[in-house]
Amino acid sequence: MTFRGAAIAATAVALLALASVTADAQSMTSETISFAGGRVTLGGDVSATFSCTDSEISTSSVCPDDTGFFNYTDYEHSALRMVRIDLAASVRASRRLSFLVEVRTEDGDRLQPYALYARIRPWISKPIDFQVGRVPPTFGAFMRSTYAADNLLIGYPLAYQYLMSIRADALPANADELIRMRGRGWLSNFSVGNTSPDRGLPLANAFRWDTGVQVHATSRTVEATLAVTTGSLGNPLVHDDNPGKQIATRVVVRPLPGLVVGASGAIAPFVTRGAADSAGASDSISSLTQAALGIDAEYSRDYYLVRMETIVSDWRVPLVRTPAIDLPLRASTFLIEGRYKIRPGLYAAARFDHIGFSNIAGTARTTSWEAPVDRVEVGGGYSLLRNLMFKGSYQRDTRPAGRTQKLNAVATQVVFWF
Repeated sequence: MTFRGAAIAATAVALLALASVTADAQSMTSETISFAGGRVTLGGDVSATFSCTDSEISTSSVCPDDTGFFNYTDYEHSALRMVRIDLAASVRASRRLSFLVEVRTEDGDRLQPYALYARIRPWISKPIDFQVGRVPPTFGAFMRSTYAADNLLIGYPLAYQYLMSIRADALPANADELIRMRGRGWLSNFSVGNTSPDRGLPLANAFRWDTGVQVHATSRTVEATLAVTTGSLGNPLVHDDNPGKQIATRVVVRPLPGLVVGASGAIAPFVTRGAADSAGASDSISSLTQAALGIDAEYSRDYYLVRMETIVSDWRVPLVRTPAIDLPLRASTFLIEGRYKIRPGLYAAARFDHIGFSNIAGTARTTSWEAPVDRVEVGGGYSLLRNLMFKGSYQRDTRPAGRTQKLNAVATQVVFWF
Protein backbone atom coordinates (compact mmCIF):
# COMPACT_ATOMS: atom_id res chain seq x y z
CA MET A 1 0.00 0.00 0.00
CA THR A 2 1.34 3.48 -0.88
CA PHE A 3 1.83 6.18 1.73
CA ARG A 4 -1.20 8.00 0.34
CA GLY A 5 -3.32 4.86 0.53
CA ALA A 6 -2.15 4.16 4.06
CA ALA A 7 -2.94 7.70 5.15
CA ILE A 8 -6.41 7.52 3.64
CA ALA A 9 -7.13 4.17 5.24
CA ALA A 10 -5.80 5.19 8.65
CA THR A 11 -7.78 8.42 8.68
CA ALA A 12 -10.96 6.74 7.51
CA VAL A 13 -10.65 4.09 10.23
CA ALA A 14 -10.08 6.77 12.85
CA LEU A 15 -13.14 8.69 11.72
CA LEU A 16 -15.31 5.59 11.72
CA ALA A 17 -14.09 4.81 15.22
CA LEU A 18 -15.12 8.28 16.29
CA ALA A 19 -18.49 7.78 14.67
CA SER A 20 -19.10 4.68 16.79
CA VAL A 21 -18.67 6.58 20.04
CA THR A 22 -21.91 6.76 22.02
CA ALA A 23 -23.69 9.93 23.02
CA ASP A 24 -21.97 9.72 26.41
CA ALA A 25 -18.82 10.88 24.64
CA GLN A 26 -20.10 14.45 24.34
CA SER A 27 -17.17 15.39 26.56
CA MET A 28 -14.95 14.90 23.49
CA THR A 29 -13.25 18.19 22.59
CA SER A 30 -15.69 20.18 20.47
CA GLU A 31 -14.24 23.65 20.71
CA THR A 32 -10.87 25.17 19.93
CA ILE A 33 -8.09 24.47 22.42
CA SER A 34 -6.63 27.53 24.12
CA PHE A 35 -3.74 28.15 26.49
CA ALA A 36 -1.28 30.87 27.53
CA GLY A 37 -4.15 32.83 29.01
CA GLY A 38 -6.17 32.56 25.81
CA ARG A 39 -3.41 34.06 23.68
CA VAL A 40 -2.89 30.84 21.72
CA THR A 41 -5.75 28.83 20.25
CA LEU A 42 -5.65 25.61 18.26
CA GLY A 43 -8.31 24.06 16.07
CA GLY A 44 -8.80 21.81 13.11
CA ASP A 45 -11.00 19.44 11.19
CA VAL A 46 -10.72 16.08 9.51
CA SER A 47 -13.02 14.87 6.73
CA ALA A 48 -13.12 11.59 4.83
CA THR A 49 -15.19 11.42 1.64
CA PHE A 50 -15.94 8.40 -0.51
CA SER A 51 -18.11 8.15 -3.60
CA CYS A 52 -19.38 5.54 -6.03
CA THR A 53 -20.03 6.66 -9.60
CA ASP A 54 -21.34 5.18 -12.80
CA SER A 55 -19.19 5.46 -15.91
CA GLU A 56 -19.84 5.72 -19.63
CA ILE A 57 -16.44 4.11 -20.20
CA SER A 58 -16.11 0.37 -19.67
CA THR A 59 -14.29 -0.59 -16.45
CA SER A 60 -14.05 -3.63 -14.23
CA SER A 61 -14.08 -1.57 -11.04
CA VAL A 62 -17.12 -1.83 -8.78
CA CYS A 63 -16.94 1.92 -8.09
CA PRO A 64 -15.08 3.40 -11.08
CA ASP A 65 -13.38 6.77 -11.09
CA ASP A 66 -15.15 9.89 -12.33
CA THR A 67 -13.98 9.52 -15.96
CA GLY A 68 -15.45 12.92 -16.77
CA PHE A 69 -13.42 14.61 -14.00
CA PHE A 70 -16.50 16.63 -13.02
CA ASN A 71 -15.44 16.87 -9.37
CA TYR A 72 -11.67 16.99 -9.69
CA THR A 73 -9.69 19.88 -8.26
CA ASP A 74 -6.67 18.83 -10.38
CA TYR A 75 -5.73 15.69 -12.30
CA GLU A 76 -5.21 13.63 -9.12
CA HIS A 77 -7.62 14.95 -6.46
CA SER A 78 -11.38 14.56 -6.50
CA ALA A 79 -13.58 16.50 -4.09
CA LEU A 80 -15.77 13.38 -3.82
CA ARG A 81 -12.89 11.03 -2.94
CA MET A 82 -10.67 12.77 -0.47
CA VAL A 83 -9.29 12.64 3.04
CA ARG A 84 -8.47 16.16 4.18
CA ILE A 85 -6.84 17.26 7.42
CA ASP A 86 -6.71 20.93 8.50
CA LEU A 87 -4.84 22.26 11.52
CA ALA A 88 -5.08 25.93 12.50
CA ALA A 89 -3.46 28.11 15.15
CA SER A 90 -3.93 31.71 16.25
CA VAL A 91 -1.43 33.64 18.36
CA ARG A 92 -2.49 36.98 19.87
CA ALA A 93 0.74 38.90 20.37
CA SER A 94 -1.05 42.04 21.61
CA ARG A 95 -4.42 43.77 21.45
CA ARG A 96 -3.42 45.12 18.05
CA LEU A 97 -1.51 42.22 16.51
CA SER A 98 -2.36 38.56 15.91
CA PHE A 99 -0.83 35.81 13.77
CA LEU A 100 -2.89 33.09 12.12
CA VAL A 101 -1.70 29.94 10.36
CA GLU A 102 -3.43 26.93 8.86
CA VAL A 103 -1.84 23.88 7.24
CA ARG A 104 -3.64 21.28 5.17
CA THR A 105 -2.99 17.88 3.64
CA GLU A 106 -5.14 16.12 1.05
CA ASP A 107 -4.98 12.36 0.47
CA GLY A 108 -1.73 11.99 2.37
CA ASP A 109 0.21 14.63 0.44
CA ARG A 110 2.71 16.74 2.35
CA LEU A 111 1.40 19.54 4.54
CA GLN A 112 0.77 22.78 2.65
CA PRO A 113 0.25 26.26 4.12
CA TYR A 114 -3.37 27.17 3.43
CA ALA A 115 -3.38 30.39 5.47
CA LEU A 116 -0.49 32.35 6.96
CA TYR A 117 -1.07 35.99 7.81
CA ALA A 118 -0.78 38.75 10.38
CA ARG A 119 -3.89 40.64 11.50
CA ILE A 120 -3.30 44.24 12.56
CA ARG A 121 -5.85 46.47 14.32
CA PRO A 122 -4.40 50.00 14.42
CA TRP A 123 -7.39 51.40 16.36
CA ILE A 124 -8.76 49.28 19.19
CA SER A 125 -12.04 51.17 19.32
CA LYS A 126 -12.74 50.92 15.56
CA PRO A 127 -13.77 47.68 13.76
CA ILE A 128 -11.09 47.97 11.08
CA ASP A 129 -8.26 45.50 10.58
CA PHE A 130 -5.49 44.88 8.06
CA GLN A 131 -4.39 41.37 7.09
CA VAL A 132 -1.03 40.71 5.45
CA GLY A 133 0.21 37.40 4.03
CA ARG A 134 -1.80 34.45 2.75
CA VAL A 135 -5.19 35.93 3.56
CA PRO A 136 -8.80 34.70 3.34
CA PRO A 137 -10.39 35.13 -0.10
CA THR A 138 -12.26 38.37 -0.65
CA PHE A 139 -14.52 37.35 -3.54
CA GLY A 140 -17.77 35.44 -3.30
CA ALA A 141 -20.05 33.91 -0.68
CA PHE A 142 -19.14 30.21 -0.89
CA MET A 143 -15.53 30.91 0.10
CA ARG A 144 -16.86 31.16 3.66
CA SER A 145 -18.43 27.68 3.46
CA THR A 146 -15.57 25.62 2.03
CA TYR A 147 -14.92 23.61 5.19
CA ALA A 148 -16.73 20.28 5.24
CA ALA A 149 -18.63 21.19 8.41
CA ASP A 150 -19.95 24.40 6.77
CA ASN A 151 -20.81 22.99 3.33
CA LEU A 152 -24.47 21.93 3.24
CA LEU A 153 -23.67 19.05 0.88
CA ILE A 154 -20.51 17.19 -0.13
CA GLY A 155 -19.78 18.51 -3.62
CA TYR A 156 -18.61 22.03 -4.41
CA PRO A 157 -20.40 24.63 -6.55
CA LEU A 158 -19.22 24.58 -10.16
CA ALA A 159 -17.86 28.15 -10.06
CA TYR A 160 -15.43 27.25 -7.27
CA GLN A 161 -14.28 23.79 -8.34
CA TYR A 162 -15.08 22.78 -11.95
CA LEU A 163 -12.00 22.86 -14.18
CA MET A 164 -12.43 24.66 -17.50
CA SER A 165 -10.05 24.21 -20.45
CA ILE A 166 -8.66 27.74 -20.15
CA ARG A 167 -5.14 28.00 -18.67
CA ALA A 168 -2.82 30.79 -17.57
CA ASP A 169 0.36 29.28 -19.02
CA ALA A 170 -1.02 27.94 -22.31
CA LEU A 171 -3.17 29.79 -24.84
CA PRO A 172 -5.25 28.73 -27.86
CA ALA A 173 -3.86 30.07 -31.13
CA ASN A 174 -7.37 30.44 -32.58
CA ALA A 175 -11.03 29.60 -32.01
CA ASP A 176 -10.70 26.09 -33.46
CA GLU A 177 -8.11 25.11 -30.82
CA LEU A 178 -10.32 26.35 -28.02
CA ILE A 179 -13.40 24.54 -29.36
CA ARG A 180 -11.47 21.25 -29.55
CA MET A 181 -10.80 21.44 -25.81
CA ARG A 182 -14.44 21.81 -24.70
CA GLY A 183 -15.03 19.59 -21.66
CA ARG A 184 -11.29 18.80 -21.28
CA GLY A 185 -10.39 21.05 -18.37
CA TRP A 186 -8.93 18.17 -16.38
CA LEU A 187 -6.13 17.89 -18.99
CA SER A 188 -6.14 20.50 -21.77
CA ASN A 189 -3.37 21.57 -24.12
CA PHE A 190 -2.81 24.44 -26.56
CA SER A 191 -0.10 25.42 -29.05
CA VAL A 192 0.92 28.78 -27.52
CA GLY A 193 3.02 28.88 -24.35
CA ASN A 194 3.38 25.65 -22.36
CA THR A 195 2.37 22.90 -24.80
CA SER A 196 2.34 20.10 -22.18
CA PRO A 197 -1.14 18.84 -21.22
CA ASP A 198 -2.17 20.12 -17.79
CA ARG A 199 -5.28 21.00 -15.79
CA GLY A 200 -7.27 24.11 -16.58
CA LEU A 201 -8.58 26.71 -14.17
CA PRO A 202 -11.83 27.03 -12.21
CA LEU A 203 -13.66 30.32 -12.34
CA ALA A 204 -12.71 30.93 -8.69
CA ASN A 205 -10.35 28.66 -6.79
CA ALA A 206 -11.77 27.51 -3.44
CA PHE A 207 -8.72 25.39 -2.58
CA ARG A 208 -6.04 28.08 -2.35
CA TRP A 209 -6.12 31.40 -0.50
CA ASP A 210 -4.84 34.72 -1.79
CA THR A 211 -1.47 36.26 -0.93
CA GLY A 212 -1.24 40.00 -0.38
CA VAL A 213 -2.79 42.76 1.70
CA GLN A 214 -6.43 42.98 2.80
CA VAL A 215 -8.37 45.61 4.72
CA HIS A 216 -11.64 44.74 6.41
CA ALA A 217 -14.17 47.03 8.10
CA THR A 218 -17.55 46.34 9.69
CA SER A 219 -20.51 48.18 11.14
CA ARG A 220 -23.82 46.97 12.53
CA THR A 221 -25.34 46.34 9.08
CA VAL A 222 -22.50 46.72 6.55
CA GLU A 223 -19.23 44.83 6.05
CA ALA A 224 -16.61 45.83 3.44
CA THR A 225 -13.36 44.19 2.29
CA LEU A 226 -10.70 45.34 -0.17
CA ALA A 227 -7.61 43.32 -1.15
CA VAL A 228 -4.57 43.60 -3.40
CA THR A 229 -3.10 40.13 -4.04
CA THR A 230 -1.00 38.06 -6.44
CA GLY A 231 -2.39 35.76 -9.10
CA SER A 232 -6.01 35.88 -10.19
CA LEU A 233 -9.41 34.65 -9.04
CA GLY A 234 -9.02 31.28 -10.73
CA ASN A 235 -5.29 31.00 -10.04
CA PRO A 236 -4.22 32.45 -6.64
CA LEU A 237 -0.43 32.52 -6.28
CA VAL A 238 2.24 33.20 -3.69
CA HIS A 239 4.71 34.55 -6.27
CA ASP A 240 3.17 36.33 -9.24
CA ASP A 241 3.86 35.06 -12.76
CA ASN A 242 3.10 38.36 -14.50
CA PRO A 243 3.61 42.07 -13.72
CA GLY A 244 0.08 42.75 -12.48
CA LYS A 245 -1.81 42.39 -9.20
CA GLN A 246 -5.39 41.42 -8.44
CA ILE A 247 -7.77 43.96 -6.95
CA ALA A 248 -10.77 42.40 -5.26
CA THR A 249 -13.59 43.84 -3.17
CA ARG A 250 -16.70 42.61 -1.37
CA VAL A 251 -19.55 44.43 0.35
CA VAL A 252 -22.09 42.67 2.57
CA VAL A 253 -25.33 44.23 3.85
CA ARG A 254 -27.63 42.81 6.55
CA PRO A 255 -30.81 44.87 6.18
CA LEU A 256 -33.13 42.51 8.08
CA PRO A 257 -32.74 39.72 10.64
CA GLY A 258 -31.81 36.56 8.76
CA LEU A 259 -31.11 38.31 5.45
CA VAL A 260 -27.59 38.78 4.06
CA VAL A 261 -26.90 40.33 0.65
CA GLY A 262 -23.43 40.55 -0.86
CA ALA A 263 -21.67 41.86 -3.97
CA SER A 264 -18.12 41.03 -5.09
CA GLY A 265 -15.73 42.14 -7.81
CA ALA A 266 -12.22 41.17 -8.91
CA ILE A 267 -9.87 41.96 -11.79
CA ALA A 268 -6.31 40.78 -12.48
CA PRO A 269 -3.96 39.91 -15.36
CA PHE A 270 -4.08 36.10 -15.53
CA VAL A 271 -1.76 35.16 -18.43
CA THR A 272 1.82 34.22 -17.51
CA ARG A 273 4.81 36.09 -18.88
CA GLY A 274 5.92 33.01 -20.82
CA ALA A 275 2.55 32.54 -22.52
CA ALA A 276 2.30 36.25 -23.37
CA ASP A 277 5.80 36.18 -24.87
CA SER A 278 4.92 33.14 -27.00
CA ALA A 279 1.80 34.93 -28.25
CA GLY A 280 3.75 38.11 -29.04
CA ALA A 281 1.64 40.01 -26.51
CA SER A 282 4.27 41.01 -23.94
CA ASP A 283 3.49 44.70 -24.34
CA SER A 284 -0.22 44.16 -23.62
CA ILE A 285 0.02 41.57 -20.84
CA SER A 286 -1.69 43.91 -18.35
CA SER A 287 -4.82 43.84 -20.54
CA LEU A 288 -5.02 40.03 -20.62
CA THR A 289 -7.27 39.91 -17.59
CA GLN A 290 -9.85 37.90 -15.74
CA ALA A 291 -12.60 40.22 -14.48
CA ALA A 292 -15.52 38.94 -12.39
CA LEU A 293 -18.63 40.27 -10.70
CA GLY A 294 -20.75 38.34 -8.22
CA ILE A 295 -24.04 38.82 -6.34
CA ASP A 296 -25.22 36.58 -3.53
CA ALA A 297 -27.97 36.41 -0.94
CA GLU A 298 -28.83 34.26 2.06
CA TYR A 299 -32.04 34.09 4.07
CA SER A 300 -32.66 31.98 7.15
CA ARG A 301 -35.73 31.65 9.31
CA ASP A 302 -36.89 28.96 11.70
CA TYR A 303 -35.87 25.64 10.15
CA TYR A 304 -35.04 27.01 6.69
CA LEU A 305 -31.88 28.34 5.05
CA VAL A 306 -31.77 29.45 1.38
CA ARG A 307 -28.71 30.70 -0.51
CA MET A 308 -28.31 32.11 -4.01
CA GLU A 309 -25.20 33.19 -5.88
CA THR A 310 -24.53 34.30 -9.46
CA ILE A 311 -21.16 35.16 -11.00
CA VAL A 312 -20.15 36.54 -14.40
CA SER A 313 -16.48 36.32 -15.40
CA ASP A 314 -14.66 37.55 -18.52
CA TRP A 315 -11.24 36.47 -19.79
CA ARG A 316 -9.24 38.31 -22.44
CA VAL A 317 -6.65 36.33 -24.36
CA PRO A 318 -4.33 37.53 -27.16
CA LEU A 319 -5.43 37.17 -30.78
CA VAL A 320 -2.77 35.00 -32.47
CA ARG A 321 -4.25 33.48 -35.65
CA THR A 322 -7.56 33.20 -37.46
CA PRO A 323 -10.29 32.23 -36.94
CA ALA A 324 -10.01 34.83 -34.20
CA ILE A 325 -11.51 34.22 -30.77
CA ASP A 326 -14.49 36.45 -30.03
CA LEU A 327 -13.59 38.41 -26.90
CA PRO A 328 -14.19 38.46 -24.09
CA LEU A 329 -14.58 34.79 -23.23
CA ARG A 330 -17.45 34.81 -20.76
CA ALA A 331 -18.71 32.36 -18.15
CA SER A 332 -21.95 32.85 -16.21
CA THR A 333 -22.95 30.80 -13.19
CA PHE A 334 -26.09 30.47 -11.11
CA LEU A 335 -26.42 28.57 -7.85
CA ILE A 336 -29.34 28.07 -5.48
CA GLU A 337 -29.22 25.80 -2.45
CA GLY A 338 -31.29 25.24 0.64
CA ARG A 339 -31.43 23.37 3.91
CA TYR A 340 -34.32 22.23 6.10
CA LYS A 341 -33.77 21.07 9.69
CA ILE A 342 -35.94 18.01 10.20
CA ARG A 343 -35.10 17.57 13.86
CA PRO A 344 -32.16 18.51 16.13
CA GLY A 345 -28.99 17.27 14.45
CA LEU A 346 -30.71 16.10 11.26
CA TYR A 347 -31.21 18.12 8.07
CA ALA A 348 -31.96 17.72 4.37
CA ALA A 349 -30.37 19.86 1.66
CA ALA A 350 -30.42 20.39 -2.10
CA ARG A 351 -28.44 22.41 -4.63
CA PHE A 352 -28.94 23.33 -8.30
CA ASP A 353 -25.95 24.70 -10.15
CA HIS A 354 -25.29 25.83 -13.74
CA ILE A 355 -22.31 27.26 -15.57
CA GLY A 356 -22.68 28.51 -19.15
CA PHE A 357 -20.33 30.09 -21.67
CA SER A 358 -20.37 32.64 -24.50
CA ASN A 359 -20.19 31.57 -28.16
CA ILE A 360 -17.20 31.76 -30.49
CA ALA A 361 -17.05 31.16 -34.25
CA GLY A 362 -14.72 28.43 -35.49
CA THR A 363 -14.02 27.31 -39.04
CA ALA A 364 -16.72 24.63 -39.03
CA ARG A 365 -19.21 25.86 -36.46
CA THR A 366 -20.22 28.47 -33.92
CA THR A 367 -20.58 27.12 -30.40
CA SER A 368 -19.84 27.93 -26.78
CA TRP A 369 -16.12 28.12 -26.04
CA GLU A 370 -16.53 25.65 -23.18
CA ALA A 371 -19.15 22.97 -22.59
CA PRO A 372 -21.95 24.21 -20.29
CA VAL A 373 -22.55 22.08 -17.19
CA ASP A 374 -25.58 21.45 -14.99
CA ARG A 375 -25.22 19.96 -11.52
CA VAL A 376 -27.95 18.78 -9.16
CA GLU A 377 -27.10 17.47 -5.70
CA VAL A 378 -29.46 16.35 -2.95
CA GLY A 379 -28.68 14.88 0.43
CA GLY A 380 -28.40 15.72 4.09
CA GLY A 381 -26.47 15.37 7.28
CA TYR A 382 -26.77 14.01 10.80
CA SER A 383 -24.72 15.14 13.79
CA LEU A 384 -23.68 12.03 15.65
CA LEU A 385 -22.05 14.28 18.24
CA ARG A 386 -21.79 18.03 18.57
CA ASN A 387 -18.60 18.01 16.50
CA LEU A 388 -18.98 14.77 14.54
CA MET A 389 -21.19 14.75 11.45
CA PHE A 390 -22.13 12.19 8.82
CA LYS A 391 -23.32 13.40 5.41
CA GLY A 392 -24.67 11.65 2.35
CA SER A 393 -25.63 12.93 -1.10
CA TYR A 394 -26.54 12.04 -4.65
CA GLN A 395 -25.08 14.18 -7.45
CA ARG A 396 -25.85 14.33 -11.17
CA ASP A 397 -23.72 16.27 -13.69
CA THR A 398 -24.44 16.72 -17.41
CA ARG A 399 -22.72 18.54 -20.30
CA PRO A 400 -22.85 18.26 -24.12
CA ALA A 401 -19.11 17.63 -24.75
CA GLY A 402 -16.05 15.97 -23.26
CA ARG A 403 -14.80 12.43 -22.77
CA THR A 404 -17.73 11.67 -20.45
CA GLN A 405 -20.89 13.75 -20.69
CA LYS A 406 -22.79 12.68 -17.60
CA LEU A 407 -22.10 11.58 -14.06
CA ASN A 408 -24.21 9.98 -11.37
CA ALA A 409 -22.48 9.78 -8.01
CA VAL A 410 -23.47 8.68 -4.52
CA ALA A 411 -21.16 10.09 -1.86
CA THR A 412 -20.70 9.77 1.91
CA GLN A 413 -18.62 11.94 4.21
CA VAL A 414 -17.61 11.89 7.87
CA VAL A 415 -16.44 15.16 9.44
CA PHE A 416 -14.82 15.77 12.82
CA TRP A 417 -13.74 19.19 14.03
CA PHE A 418 -12.48 20.92 17.13
